[in-house]
Amino acid sequence: MVVLRTLDLRGSLPSPPQVRGLLPRAALDVDAALEAVRPVCDDVRDRGDAAVLDAGERFDGVRPPSVRVAADALAAALDGLDPRVRDALEEAIRRTRLVHRAQRREPVTIDVAPGTRVTERWIPVQRVGLYVPGGRVAYPSSVVMNVVPAQEAGVGSLALASPPQAEFGGLPHPVVLAAAALLGVEEVYAAGGAQAIAMFAHGTSSCPAVDVVTGPGNIYVTAAKRLLRGLVGVDAEAGPTEVAILADDTADPAHVAADLIAQAEHDPMAACLLVTPSTDLLDAVETELDKQVAVTRHQERVRTALTGQGAAVLVDDVDAGLAVVDAWAAEHLEIQTADAAAVAGRVRNAGAVFVGVWAPVSLGDYLAGSNHVLPTGGTARHSGGLSVSAFQRQVHVVECDRDALAEVAPRIAALGGAEDLIAHVDAVEVRLR
Repeated sequence: MVVLRTLDLRGSLPSPPQVRGLLPRAALDVDAALEAVRPVCDDVRDRGDAAVLDAGERFDGVRPPSVRVAADALAAALDGLDPRVRDALEEAIRRTRLVHRAQRREPVTIDVAPGTRVTERWIPVQRVGLYVPGGRVAYPSSVVMNVVPAQEAGVGSLALASPPQAEFGGLPHPVVLAAAALLGVEEVYAAGGAQAIAMFAHGTSSCPAVDVVTGPGNIYVTAAKRLLRGLVGVDAEAGPTEVAILADDTADPAHVAADLIAQAEHDPMAACLLVTPSTDLLDAVETELDKQVAVTRHQERVRTALTGQGAAVLVDDVDAGLAVVDAWAAEHLEIQTADAAAVAGRVRNAGAVFVGVWAPVSLGDYLAGSNHVLPTGGTARHSGGLSVSAFQRQVHVVECDRDALAEVAPRIAALGGAEDLIAHVDAVEVRLR
């Protein structure tokens, strides 16, 4: 029997920090993992490809024939791709490209004062490393979600890494290779975990160092990102996946249960939260969970997640439910209420919001066009999902003529003097004498 842990917050809602403390999330001790990944990253820095290959043999149970995947392996994977999967990937690429192309920013010039202007430019980084996990299942959709925004940002050099698979002779999963080939990515590496992140950050004889690393992964990937942040830019420290569903008595309990199970299917550490003012809905969802979990393919994994990090929160009304989901700041948030679009418009904290009965998280994972690399662990309070901006940086270009500099010189002198930076003042005055 599957019963969600029930928290009754009707009557008085705790403060947001208290709400976050009450609601379940899998513990993720990145600091402890740092000590495990540090020697791996140092070894890759010192020994390059040999260290990456050794780590693959140690952690993935197979030694790839080489770190870089040969071009003929990419071509063979694409040739052997199931036509239905190819069709789905091509449509996912088309939709994702439409959404991310709209994120491009054009230069903006601001005339600050007569003779002084600032132009804001968004310039792509030169080279990126894109990580695609490959533990329990293959994720060709994550190839799309990483590659497309980098391409739309204008990045000229893309490298992709995914763990070697013993089942496939030390190569990444063929469907991952096929997705890369479909997107025109020619540089693919059979490397997973911390060693892949270190390969990107330090560079090896096979893989030149990159400027930015993106993509989800396990706790060791997350720890390596934290360790190497600064040497390279990183997108986020992704943790176990999670969903919150805000639903009232208009929601279909079969849909709610199915969406909780779909998220739990990812990982035994996945967090699944139902927030509702309806005890009738909660009872009906638990009945549906019993039926649906019993026949789902990854039953053991789902049960572990739902019993470990699954919960239902009873609230007074949808307004109180909004306060709860905003406090928890879920990676994925579904709104299954009356007037769902209006309720969704009031959400402040979520990685992505899915509105109404026809927009399940599964749509966003594959074919909505939105990005599924999203902030977890409550970081949606301050961070957003992967986008074109992750692969660009903002540069201000400043122009000024003599008269404009002379006009502002007394104010520069005042501020420079207040900060005791007299050479700053002199650097202006020497031009105006």
